[in-house]
Amino acid sequence: MLILASSSPRRSELLQRAGLDFTVEPADIDERVQDGENPSTYVQRLAMEKAQVVWERHAGEDREDLMVLGADTTVVCDGAILGKPADQAEARSMLEKLAGRTHQVLTGIAVVSSRGLFSEVDITQVFFDLIGEQEMVRYLASGEPMDKAGAYGIQGYAARWIPRIEGCFFNVMGLPLARTMALLIRAQEGTSETQPPPSRLAAL
Repeated sequence: MLILASSSPRRSELLQRAGLDFTVEPADIDERVQDGENPSTYVQRLAMEKAQVVWERHAGEDREDLMVLGADTTVVCDGAILGKPADQAEARSMLEKLAGRTHQVLTGIAVVSSRGLFSEVDITQVFFDLIGEQEMVRYLASGEPMDKAGAYGIQGYAARWIPRIEGCFFNVMGLPLARTMALLIRAQEGTSETQPPPSRLAAL
C-alpha cells in the first residue's frame, strides 16, 4: 500500500501516469526555512518530515506492506529559496528575478517503509526568457502563479518562457518520476542501490 503525503494535484497526476495505485493523505507540517538551512537540506528535511508524520498516523496498524511518500519542491535563484508567493506583488518580484536567467528547481523525495527511511534530492536547471510587461500582467491576473513555488509551473502558461532545461522535466512539476520509482524499490526491498533493473521497476 502506498500513501502520498501531499495534497499536490500535480504529484498525484504524475504517480497516476506512472501507473501506481495510491491514496492521498496530506501531512500538516511547519514548512518554514530554518536558520542557516541550505535549499537542498531544506527540501530533503520537509520531504522526510511529511513522510514520517503520515507514517506515524498508522502506528499500531500492520505496516509491513505500507510505504509513505513525501516530497517538497522549491525554486532557487542566487542561493535564495523562492516559495509560493503570498500575493501578486510577490509573484511579480519572483518572476522578475527569474526572467532572462537560469535557476534551479530542487525536489526532495522521501519514502518511509518498514525497512527504514530513504531519501534523495533531485536538481534541474531551468532557463528563463525575458518576460514582456503585457504577458506579465496577463499571467498575474490569471491567478496561476499563486500556488506554485517560484510563481510558475512548467506545465502551464509559463512554459512559453522556458526554452530549455537540464535535468528532469517532471522534477520541475514537483516529482522526479524515475528517481521516485527507484526510491520506492529501495524502500520496498531495504536496499541501498541507486538504480534497480527496469524489470523490477515495471513490477512495482
